Amino acid sequence: MTQTAQPTSTPPGGTPAAPNAQPRAAVAGLPPALKRRIPKYSDLAPLMKFKKPEFSNAARLRRASTIWELRDLAKRRTPQAPFDYTDGAAEAEITLRRARRAFEDIEFRPGILRDVSNIDLRTKILDKESALPFGIAPTGFTRMMQSEGEYAGSQAAEAAGIPYTLSTMGTASIEDVAAAAPNGRNWFQLYLWTDRDRSLELIERAAKAGNDTLMVTVDTAVAGARLRDVRNGMTIPPALTVKTVLDASYRPAWWFNFLTHEPLTFASLSRYTGTVADLINSMFDPTLTFDDLDWLRETWKGKLVVKGIQTVEDARKVVDHGADGVVISNHGGRQLDRAPIPLHLVPDVAAALAADNSNAAIILDTGIMSGADIIAGLALGADFALIGRAYLYGLMAGGRAGVDRTIQILEKDMARTMALLGVTKLSELNPDHVRLLQH
Repeated sequence: MTQTAQPTSTPPGGTPAAPNAQPRAAVAGLPPALKRRIPKYSDLAPLMKFKKPEFSNAARLRRASTIWELRDLAKRRTPQAPFDYTDGAAEAEITLRRARRAFEDIEFRPGILRDVSNIDLRTKILDKESALPFGIAPTGFTRMMQSEGEYAGSQAAEAAGIPYTLSTMGTASIEDVAAAAPNGRNWFQLYLWTDRDRSLELIERAAKAGNDTLMVTVDTAVAGARLRDVRNGMTIPPALTVKTVLDASYRPAWWFNFLTHEPLTFASLSRYTGTVADLINSMFDPTLTFDDLDWLRETWKGKLVVKGIQTVEDARKVVDHGADGVVISNHGGRQLDRAPIPLHLVPDVAAALAADNSNAAIILDTGIMSGADIIAGLALGADFALIGRAYLYGLMAGGRAGVDRTIQILEKDMARTMALLGVTKLSELNPDHVRLLQH
């Protein structure tokens, strides 16, 4: 058989090209898309979307994506003494750090291939609906942090469809808060005083104003050693000293608001001048016993919740004495340093109350800084959560708008966490979704 040789092309004055030779660009490994060229305006135009810089506080609030970012804003806008009153805890602040670290040491266990296109965050707490599984905790001296104070908190809670709790030491009256949020679900937190007649008066006012839940706090036999307040010379109202005047020069808006609004008044007394610790020690009763809880149960006809539960035994006992719910809380680490960590107590309290066939509500408080924290607590057995500092950071960062932003951040966190866990309803959460890495 005769084979025919393939012709080869020879460039003028050159050597013959090899058979099957490729174009120079392909040999170099450069596809056409990677050849350099001068860009056209039509290519650049879609990329040039310059935004006008926004320096307003409203813009800063919109950019805040976490509670920690709201805290940073709050610190810049609030004088040191009221900020530290909110931010600080007792003694070396070990309890607060541990409480927050407990949430950090959660390992989530997600489920996959679930339809999570619709997330439902609604729940029922103390026989009524709540749009979200958390409410606003009672906080004292709130208008000192920012002039809108309890009014901002109660109205934001009303708008979000969640409960708001007014503190005995709140800086707005029971009646004024009810008027500010007439369609909200308002709770009242009670410190039992040595003067029982004054306590009874507050209880009657709370009932008349439409509060459906009384939350009695039982972990303040004496004031904790809040050393930041001692160092800052914290008084009620804030004192104008050389230090505070210098501090105010960096935060004029706070002082302008403080000095041009109604002086601080309280839900429980008209005026007070002195330190926070002196106020607590002069008013609150260190002789409280379970007999006093029995008296409250007989006196108050609505839902009764006991706040400050730190052992399984005490959770069971207060339920035996008529409590409809317990708030597992160490007062935000502001009373006894090295106190039990609420998140760690939740599974044991839930198991104990279930063994007693109790349907008492389990509410988690202390250390919550994200919606994922709330979801972790619910998965471990809590029914509901309360936010204190997280709400106050938003308040100090931007008044009512800041509280709204706090709620929005937590809601978005919770919805995202649930979707990634593979659940669509709070009732689907269970202990299998989380693991405590350190306990």
